[in-house]
Amino acid sequence: MNLIGTKWKPLILFHLLEGGLRSGVLQKKIPGISNKMFTQTVRDLEKDGLIFRKVYPVVPPKVEYELTIRGKSLEHILRSLDKWGLEDSQN
Repeated sequence: MNLIGTKWKPLILFHLLEGGLRSGVLQKKIPGISNKMFTQTVRDLEKDGLIFRKVYPVVPPKVEYELTIRGKSLEHILRSLDKWGLEDSQN
């Protein structure tokens, strides 16, 4: 729970299940997250070995995030949480 037990971590991980995303695209998929919180959360996830940050040497800077093998191992848990949330919201 220490690895994914915050408000934003599961959302970021869930959106990365389909593949790598550029930083701006990923942040736009998560309404309500501030720039500061987004940066802090992806840094925590990277430090914990759940996501990988790839920086491209171009101008303007291009940063992409993707799941590591460890992060991909959470897929079943994340999809189960999503399914539960959808079912619960219909009740």
